[in-house]
Amino acid sequence: QIELAESGGGSVQAGGSLRLSCVADGIRLFANTYCMGWFRQSPGKEREAVAGIHTDGTIRYSDSVKGRFTISQDRAQETLYLEMNTLKPDDTAMYYCAADQACRWAESTYWGQGTQVTISS
Repeated sequence: QIELAESGGGSVQAGGSLRLSCVADGIRLFANTYCMGWFRQSPGKEREAVAGIHTDGTIRYSDSVKGRFTISQDRAQETLYLEMNTLKPDDTAMYYCAADQACRWAESTYWGQGTQVTISS
């Protein structure tokens, strides 16, 4: 059974930083058999892809976070991270971790419960 559990959200002022973690229980990250990604959704808006790691190692970011966010994974700890710097009020959202063997990204099979990020101006 696969479970994803996010943590690390919180409330910070604009310009600050947060690091989100996603423990991927049941997924062997070192095997590179799942595409892993971070998504976010704020009230009244569609879910947005933030960053992702493909099984081939390719990393991609949305234009809105490129240069400010960094996705990484600690395979030994089975954990996916999202380092977020220079945060803006527009980054306020619920952040979700997702995993999918077919790399369907927004249609990923497995999702965590989310962690709330709130950025004040």
